[in-house]
This record gives sequence, C-alpha cells and structure tokens, in this order.
Amino acid sequence: MEEMKEDDKSHYLIYQVLGITDKEGYLIDLYQNKGRFLYKYAGSFLEEATKLCFLHKFPKSGAVKILNTIGQRPKTFEIDCLEGNNAIEIKWRDATTDGDHITKEHTRIKVISAAKYKPIRVMFYYPNRTQAIRIQSTLETLYKGIGGEYYYGDDAWDYVKDRTTVNLKNILEKIAKENSGN
Repeated sequence: MEEMKEDDKSHYLIYQVLGITDKEGYLIDLYQNKGRFLYKYAGSFLEEATKLCFLHKFPKSGAVKILNTIGQRPKTFEIDCLEGNNAIEIKWRDATTDGDHITKEHTRIKVISAAKYKPIRVMFYYPNRTQAIRIQSTLETLYKGIGGEYYYGDDAWDYVKDRTTVNLKNILEKIAKENSGN
C-alpha cells in the first residue's frame, strides 16, 4: 500500500473518461492488488495445510512430478500429493474459464492414469461464475470417466478428514473465530 502511493497514476485518465473519480480509481487499484495478493496466498496456505494433513497421516506421501507421456507441453505434471496409488490434485478453488485449462487437465489426468495412479481432485470452494462452473462440471466428468474421483465443497473437507483423520475445516474455523474476536 505504501508503494502504491508512489505509483504512476496517469491511467486514471481512462478511469475519468469512464466516469470514475481519482479516489474511486485509487480504491479500485488498491483492492485489485489486495485481491491478487490474498488469492495467491490464501490458496497456497490452504493447499499447503492440506498437504500437511496427508503427510501427517501418510509420511511417505508428497509432491511428485511425472513426465507428460502424451503431449509435449508441459514436459511434466506435478501431483500435489501422491499417497499410495492416489494422485491427489489439491485446489482451494478454481475459477478458470479458459478452454486450454480443460485440455491441459484432460491430458494431465490421462497421463496420471497411464502411470497407474488414480487421479483425485480435491477442491474446497466451487466457483460462482457460469462458465467456470461449466468447466468444473466437465472436469468432474473427465475425472470420473477415467476412474478417478472429484470432491468439492463439503465433500472435499470430508475427504481430507476421512483420509487423514485431521478435521482441517474445524481447525481453520477455530483460528478464524479467534482472529475475529468471537
């Protein structure tokens, strides 16, 4: 926020053309930057906490890279948590709406399946936008069609709890309650 005070604000001209005041423009820029920071680190936090739950229960589990045996790009795919034969992809949320995302994910789960692993997607928060929901529905069909599993929302929290015996949602709710003073 301190750095932003020194930012070049010449783009405010376009905001003004669109009827946005300088004050509103500053707040838009401020919250857009805060949002990017929060999304990046909130997601990383939840994904890492989930990996720790699996490591606690299954000390030999962890991230693994496997070669892309179907296409050229990317050269490898990372499995967030390889627990036995379960290749678990952990997402805090996924609001992606781009068609390349489906193609890459389809290739990824085919490569994982060809490597004799079971692709499992665990996503805690489902997207809100129609196109992103459509993509998630397609991904769910792809996972299940190849013999994988797909969990989101309460089912994702339950999957982590059932597999690891760690009630991650409860732990996070307690921390959130402490931080909010309630």
